[in-house]
Amino acid sequence: MEQTEIQEKIFAYMQQMKGKKKLKEKDIIKKIMEESGDDKDTVKKALRAMIDVGKVMYSYGGGSSSVEIPSEEYLKEKGLI
Repeated sequence: MEQTEIQEKIFAYMQQMKGKKKLKEKDIIKKIMEESGDDKDTVKKALRAMIDVGKVMYSYGGGSSSVEIPSEEYLKEKGLI
């Protein structure tokens, strides 16, 4: 599967889980690996590429990190939209 397709699956899964559960990077990778059949490194590279361009971001709180979709306010503040 191409990286853009994997990224679309990642984003769709994150939107589905938004507000329900804070997703850790490993949770996202595991779920997408199951759905797409791709290996861990391929999924991880797709997720990291999304983080690099600001489509998703790391969030830290309560002593642990999670990956989430940034709010529109944050994106405007950073000049991404």
